[in-house]
Amino acid sequence: MICCFLLIGRVKSRTIEEVTSLVTKHELILEHIKQLEIGHKISVRQIAKALQVSEGTAYRAIKDAENQGYVSTIERVGTIRIEKKHKGNIEKLTYAEVVKIVDGQVLGGRTGLHKTLNRFVIGAMKLEAMKRYIEAGSLLIVGNRDQAHAYALKSDAAVLITGDFEAKEEAKELANSVDLPIISTAYDTFTVAAMINRAIYDRLIQKEIIHVSDILIPFNQTSYMYTSAKVSDWQTMNKETGHSRYPVVDEHYRVQGIVTAKDIVRYENQTAIERVMTKAPITVTETATVATAAHRMIWEGIECLPVINEASQLIGIITRQDVLKAMQMAQRQPQAGETIDDIITDQLIEMGKDRFQFTVSPQMTNHLGALSYGIITTILTTVTERVLSKQKKGDLVIENMSLYFLKPVQLENVIDISPKILEVTRRYGKVDIELYHEEQVAGKAFLIAQFIDRYH
Repeated sequence: MICCFLLIGRVKSRTIEEVTSLVTKHELILEHIKQLEIGHKISVRQIAKALQVSEGTAYRAIKDAENQGYVSTIERVGTIRIEKKHKGNIEKLTYAEVVKIVDGQVLGGRTGLHKTLNRFVIGAMKLEAMKRYIEAGSLLIVGNRDQAHAYALKSDAAVLITGDFEAKEEAKELANSVDLPIISTAYDTFTVAAMINRAIYDRLIQKEIIHVSDILIPFNQTSYMYTSAKVSDWQTMNKETGHSRYPVVDEHYRVQGIVTAKDIVRYENQTAIERVMTKAPITVTETATVATAAHRMIWEGIECLPVINEASQLIGIITRQDVLKAMQMAQRQPQAGETIDDIITDQLIEMGKDRFQFTVSPQMTNHLGALSYGIITTILTTVTERVLSKQKKGDLVIENMSLYFLKPVQLENVIDISPKILEVTRRYGKVDIELYHEEQVAGKAFLIAQFIDRYH
């Protein structure tokens, strides 16, 4: 490492009162919020009164805490302290985030909104069959089914009621007692599942993007110097740490410069660091991507970047070596994100030449327990793309689809798909598809796809 990671001795020698006096009110509020219990409700007036600051200062700090992922504001609920998302759990949504995604209303169990869900279950089946899927930490997506609501809560699972239905008072009281929310939304089951899956998929994409916050050396492990320090202080630190580059901060820890071995050459020991340092150095925020930081470091030919917050205060450093390691690791990571289309089409089995089969799973059904129109559209599109790609290589898009016959297809039914290519030209492909259940026709469709030429 080119930068060093030990606190300068003079900071250690300060009293707690002296260090605290240097921290801004904004930072004090942030630290106060971080110390609050997960699930604690926060208000501007409460923070202002507790820390004796203005409501404007409290409001700005709470918004900053929300941007950093320490709190979440929910309509009709308020602002609550949540667990900060890290790379390991970024794809896990909190129930509070689910409320936002589905534009929901919390009917009970508000104190459990900060908790994360491990999976969601679509309750489009009989209760006995549903019990196999419900487990602790899951979210049951279901309609107006009181027994299912109660069973889920007793199994330590939250409940999301679709169709804008209400819950019984007994269920609300149970939700309050087990600290798990009951949420109501006006959307239907399939739409809700698609929305949640999209949110998880977006998180997984974000998970693959490495940010400065993932690799920075934190403030309490970073060596730095004050503007009031002397060249002799640099020499002392250099002997203790073996490093030669240090951020230079003022009494409020705002970055003022950076000093290196090259800067102090030919200067006497009593020369002020502020005089020899490189002023207004290039810095980076923790929300910046590693790719952005790498570009700056390579373009400017620098080895170490101070990482700052919105108040320009030092919160850590990154080095070129850290950046290179992170980028090499990112290239070896598999893509983990899946859309709901991916989940559905993965269940589509190719049985032979132009024959496919799938079993209707809970994720494929609507609120009545029948195969969803949106799901059958996805399956027909996938089948068409697969059979036409064998006839002609290249990209294609579905231009027109006519689903002119479809019987109700129930949960756990096995469906056979028989596509027939009617015509393939240079620009178009036409496919007729029939669906069978127990050798009876369950659906018919006609699709036209347009081929897209690839220009080199």
